[in-house]
Amino acid sequence: MHPPLTLHRHPMCAEIIEEFQKCHIDHPIGKFFGECTELKIKLDRCFRQEKAVKRKANFEESKKLRERLQALRKENAEAEA
Repeated sequence: MHPPLTLHRHPMCAEIIEEFQKCHIDHPIGKFFGECTELKIKLDRCFRQEKAVKRKANFEESKKLRERLQALRKENAEAEA
């Protein structure tokens, strides 16, 4: 199972998504018998890579926000003292 194959949500995998959708159109019966399996495997790998990139970016952003929050808390603690 894969997420919805919308090109705007998965720009890194756009080419593979288009190939996969074309394969499903070109092989309406064959898709049930493994005709598009190689593309599906490529698509899954691409989604994993895309997710790893997003996860790393989100982690970096959360570190920045956490540091900013700690600095604000420290300022507030110093101002109250």
